[in-house]
Formats: sequence, C-alpha cells, structure tokens
Amino acid sequence: MNALRLGLELRLGENDTGLDFCGTWRHGGGSLSLTINIFPGCNGMSISANRSSLSIDGQVTAQCRRSDVIHLTEQFGMDSLEESDFCLYWEPLLDQLKLQIRGIILTLCWPASLQGSCCTDLSHGPNSPEAPYGIINGMVKNDIITHNILAAYTFNGTPTDCKALCDQAIQRAGRVHMLEGAAMGHQAVEHPCAQSAEVEMNEDFQGYNLTSTVTRGVPAESTITVQIPPALKRAATKTSKVVVTFFKNNSLFQEGLDKARVLDDVVGVSVDNEVIRDLAQPIRIGFHHDVIPETHSKSCVSWDPRKDPLKVTWAVDGCETRQQGPNYTECLCNHLTYFSILVQLEPRPVCHLLVLTAITYLGCAVSAISCVSLIVFLCNKRRRSKGPSLLIHMGLAAALVFLNVLFFFTGVLANVGGAGVCVWVAAALHYALLSAFTWMGIEGFHTFWLVYMVFSLSPKPYVWSVLGFVLPAGPVVILVAVGDIYGVREVLPCEDISNPYLMCWLKDTHKAWLAHYFTNMTVLFILVTSGIVMLFLVHREIRTRDEWRRHRVAFLSIWGLSCLFGTTWGLTFLDFGPLSKFMLFFSCILNSFQGFFMMLRFYLLDWMRQQAGGPASASASTGSAQQHMLQPQEKSCTDFK
Repeated sequence: MNALRLGLELRLGENDTGLDFCGTWRHGGGSLSLTINIFPGCNGMSISANRSSLSIDGQVTAQCRRSDVIHLTEQFGMDSLEESDFCLYWEPLLDQLKLQIRGIILTLCWPASLQGSCCTDLSHGPNSPEAPYGIINGMVKNDIITHNILAAYTFNGTPTDCKALCDQAIQRAGRVHMLEGAAMGHQAVEHPCAQSAEVEMNEDFQGYNLTSTVTRGVPAESTITVQIPPALKRAATKTSKVVVTFFKNNSLFQEGLDKARVLDDVVGVSVDNEVIRDLAQPIRIGFHHDVIPETHSKSCVSWDPRKDPLKVTWAVDGCETRQQGPNYTECLCNHLTYFSILVQLEPRPVCHLLVLTAITYLGCAVSAISCVSLIVFLCNKRRRSKGPSLLIHMGLAAALVFLNVLFFFTGVLANVGGAGVCVWVAAALHYALLSAFTWMGIEGFHTFWLVYMVFSLSPKPYVWSVLGFVLPAGPVVILVAVGDIYGVREVLPCEDISNPYLMCWLKDTHKAWLAHYFTNMTVLFILVTSGIVMLFLVHREIRTRDEWRRHRVAFLSIWGLSCLFGTTWGLTFLDFGPLSKFMLFFSCILNSFQGFFMMLRFYLLDWMRQQAGGPASASASTGSAQQHMLQPQEKSCTDFK
C-alpha cells in the first residue's frame, strides 16, 4: 500500500497568521469601483464601503505598496445589483492580499519572499456607525461579527517574526522534504513553509494522485493535483520513493522575469540520486489559479537547476500545456524538476499567430500583384483622360505595393539580415505605412472636394505627390536620428511564447512605443475619423441621385470608398471584448487584401460603365451613370473614381 506523509501545513502553531474577512457590500445601482491604498507596516487595515465604492486601506504588508482605483463596472461588467458578496484574504507569510467579489478574484498584492517581520494576528477593532450603504453580515472565518450595515470594519495587527514561526513549525513537524540530490543539481530551493509529501512506490505501484491546498480561504482556486504515473516506478531504478513539494511563489522563482510572471504555486517532483527524463507516461500537474485573461498566454514551464544552479531559467521543453478553462491549466511533463505556469504579461501575445501570418502573407502577395495591375490599368486610362483623380489613385496603389512587398519580406529579412539590416527595413516599412495612410487621406479629401465644390479647381498634381510621398518621410527621418526606435521585434504566439516570430519594425522599448502612439495611432485615428465623416457626407450627397437606385452601384461606391478612405483600418481599435477574435481576423483579411479590393472595385465599375454606355462609354466615361452619381451636378469630372 502506498504511504503518504505530509510534511507541513501553513497553519503554524497557535498563531492565526492571516485574515479571512467576508461580507456583503450593499451599494447603489450606479457605477462601482474598488479603491486600494496599501502600504508596508503593521498599523492595521480598514475595509469600508459606501454607495459606489469599496475601499481597502491600511499598513499590513512587508513590501507591497499599491494605490489604485479599479472600475469594477467597466472592467468586469458588474451589473447594477443592490448587493455584492465579497471576501478578503490576507496571507502575511507570503505578503499576499486577494479579494474575491462576485466570483472574480483580484490579486491586490502578489506573493513575495518571506520577510523577517510581517503583520499577523489581525484582530477586529471598534465598529463604525451604522449606515444605509456599506457592509452587512461581516464575518471572520464564518463567525458573524454583526448583521447590521456598517460603513467600515477595522482590524489591528501584530508585528511577528515570521521566519521564527516557520522554524518552530518545522521543528514540531519534522524536516520538510526538499528537492535535492542529483535530480535537482547541487543547490536545492529552501522555502521555510513549503508543503511536502513522500510517496512509496512498491512493487505493484499503479500510480498515485496527490492534492494540496496551500492558499488560505479559496480552496477551489488554489488546489494543485499531481498524478504520478506507473512509468515512474519503472524509470526509477535506485529508489522507491518520490518526493512532491508544493511551494508558494516567492521572489526566487520570479528572478530574471521582466514581462512574465510565474503563478503563485510551484511544484517540485524528484527521486533521490537519479535524473529522470523521457518518461513513457507523463506526470500530470493540474493548477487551479485565478482567472487569467485570454490576452495573457499561459505556458507550462520547468526549471532545471543543473544548467545554472545560481539562476532561475524557466523553459517549455518537455512539458505540454492543456488549457481547460480560464482558471485551470494542466501540465503534462516527461521529466522531474520544478514546474509552474508562466504567464506572459507584456507584450501581449497573439493567439492564432500562425493562421494570421498565413492570411497576411497571402493578402500582401495578392494585394501587391493587384496594385501593380491597377497601376497598369490606370496608366492606360490616363492616356485618354488627364485629371488629378487618376494620379491620386496611382499614388495610393504605388504606396500599397511598397507596403505589401516590404511586409511580405520583413520576417525573412529579420532572420537573415540581423539587427543592422532590420533597422533600415523597419524604417522603410514605417515610411510605407505612413505614406499609405497619407494617400488614403488624400483620396477622402479629394472625393469630398469633387462632390461639394462647385468649381473643379484642385491643387496641382505635384502637391499631391509631395504630400503622399515626401511628408511621411519627415517623422521617419526624425525617429532614425533619435535612435533605438527601429530594429528586430518579437511577436509572441499564445501557443508557444518561447518561439517568437521575428519581424523588422519598431522595437519593444519605451521610446519606440511612444513613437508608435504619436505617429501610427495618431495618424490612424485622424484618418479613420475623417474618413468616416467624409464617407457620410459623400453618401448624403449622392444618395438622392437617380443612379443611387441601382443597388450594385450603391454597394460598390460605398464599399470602394470605404477602402480608399482607410476606414477599414478602424477595426484595429475594436480588438477587445467578446468579439476580439472575430475583429482580429476580420481586420486582418480586409486590410491585407485592401489592394485586391481596390483593383476589383475599379475593374467592376469600368465593366459596368461599358455595359451601361457601350463602346463609346468605354473610351470616354463622361456620360456614364456611375460617373455622374459621384460628381457634383454642376460639373463633369471625366476620370473620377
């Protein structure tokens, strides 16, 4: 029979180290917010509430500092019920503070390493006056304090030597079985309040399941399950014991992580004096954790201290990640070491990156070929008709050719050319993007001019060329002179954050992000808003004309003008909420194939002119119905759209 021996629990001696406070927040029906003001010290904590805000204030932490306002209604979609149940959990040994409200768990203070002094034994202080809005049925560990509605609850703490508490508990419970030996290298992780279990693998060992709950107050959200397969017995030739240790996340495990974070729980699995790899049956480790947004990727990772005992290096090698929901992840690993879940915080990983990349490459190739074909078509047409409209169409088509060709090869150039080449490729790609945006803006302005201006006066052709090709070079030259803006950019896929996609673009630095917002996002915002306004004005003008009754013409006109004016790029701003995946794919398809849609629109309109007016109309489009529909009534613009 398998023998299981627990080494230590987190309830240490007679000290009631943490706090479990629950209650019901009675509030109004408006917008709700959470106010946090937490600082190091041990002067106590106050939990207060009014009609619209729940506040947590005090000095109870060892390291954590946080002053923040979280808009619960906006960020989590909390409806306007009159009451909200909540619980506050304080773990002084981990310097961790969590709030659970309406089933949503918010980590207010992340776990940290054990400090010499921490604030424990939080005792209930004097009650505050009753109020119409506040906290009702306040309780500590299921013990009701009062059923009345109070505006605030206060708790006073006691400074305690937490390391001494752990040492006393270890002396009483026996030495915690730590991960050590050849399997873990020369240096084992020492956590004074870890929880350990030892399993005896006898001759008829058929596997064993371990479960550990090491977080106070929210068992369902912190349970870790470990399934030891029978294959481990066959692989372990020198021993019949396997040690499983459950660690709470501390600063040691976060070492070297900049834009990622290891979850609260870390699990170590080892056997004495053996290195176990390539198990026929994987070890299954199930992590119940707080809800993690889809925008943050989750990956099962392991750390082998033998590679560098003095440095924590998490890797995805040897582990398979199976996401079973927003708050549960299962890891299947074929070796023994430390295991956890790595959450990528920034930059935001891209889900379905392989599919999106394939769509983008196909769209760029098709658009580039389509725009070249469109330029040839417009050049032939320009021989019969001289006017600014054709020149503007050709300018936009040329800018899109340059943009699509560069983007098609940016991944190859990033891997082959290296950082030196990537700087100039990224600058050229940025210029191409700004140039395309500028030409889209020119298209919108010129269309508005032709529809609303009585006289057909228009700027000289070279003015449009200067605006479309020369003006966008200004900010790019400035950014090149500033330096450290362009270079190799890593795009992380949700599926495997250890295998990023490389491209030449703005770097992931503070200066580069500022440049992105002040150039790309600002220009895009102006382009989309002005494009929508001009599209509305043009539609309002032409919808009263006789030709508008022809539905094909109406559709092609509005659809084509939307592409020309760049309004489809506005979908970039809608990549959030429940429709974020759909918008991401929809935006990718529309914008990647924009050149193809432009060519298709011009060809269809030209074909419809020929069908409506015959050969004469094909050679001179002045009399076409579609032509007049998009012109002011007072004049004729023979080559417009």
